Amino acid sequence: MGPAQIIIIILQTALMVAIAPLLTGIIRKLKALMQSRKGPGVLQPYYDLYKLFCKESVVSMNASWVFQLTPYVCMAAVLVAALMVPAISTTSLNFVGDLIVVVYMLAMMRFFMALAALDTGSAFGGMGSSREMTLSAIAEPTILMAIFTMALIAHTTSLGDISYQLSVHGLDLVRPALFLAFAALFIATLAENARVPVDNPATHLELTMIHEGMILEYSGKQLGLMELSSMTKLMLFLTILASVFVPWGIATEISALSLSIGLALLIVKVLIMAAVIAYIESSMAKLRLFRVPSLLTLSFMMALIAVMSFYIL
Repeated sequence: MGPAQIIIIILQTALMVAIAPLLTGIIRKLKALMQSRKGPGVLQPYYDLYKLFCKESVVSMNASWVFQLTPYVCMAAVLVAALMVPAISTTSLNFVGDLIVVVYMLAMMRFFMALAALDTGSAFGGMGSSREMTLSAIAEPTILMAIFTMALIAHTTSLGDISYQLSVHGLDLVRPALFLAFAALFIATLAENARVPVDNPATHLELTMIHEGMILEYSGKQLGLMELSSMTKLMLFLTILASVFVPWGIATEISALSLSIGLALLIVKVLIMAAVIAYIESSMAKLRLFRVPSLLTLSFMMALIAVMSFYIL
């Protein structure tokens, strides 16, 4: 791996982190417009993060080092996962089995969040972590199965190589398994990022919150890191959908023109999926907690059928 490839990997990782708050602001703005409200500006998440990073953190007397360490672990896990995901170019930190590493980096982030929520002894934190672990037991195999379907289609377990194979061979590798895996991963994306109909990111009502319940005890810089890692996680999932499942237009060579086209098409694809998320959150109500496993089971069955259809068709 040459210096140019290393620079591209670092730049596209930095790009994902930099525009993650903008993506969150765009989704909020689109939701407001669909609901006939003015809503906050698209840059509001940047202002919120700046305000949080300028404040001191208030830590519970019952909290241990786990609570203090978790924001940094979450941010580091997302950054390491982002290094292995192709964004504007198929160049990424790729090796055999890196798709498994990406999934379990995100699982480590979830584990530490649940552990930190339990660490403070808060009732809301325990409830949120319990719900998160229950849902992740179904969502995590779905993510792994959906991405594994792409590995079967491209005959490689490297995310960068999967993106390269699909973009080079055009429509030759397109088959029903790809669309089923895409739909399964999109549903899992809503669950993993606490979006409607699984969770409502705009509420702190204790009867409904899952993700917010786990970070309720954080404040100041620590809360800023938790929020930024969650925003980056959403950007990471949408980038996987855009650059691994629908990679056409991504740069397969290092040149200014191909990288510019890859960046433009990535922005277009992510904006389309952001608009779909905003539409879903504006047109649907949050599901009851006991009905969410049925939705996630549906996504798992779609991913499983995608794997089976690869061998059958």
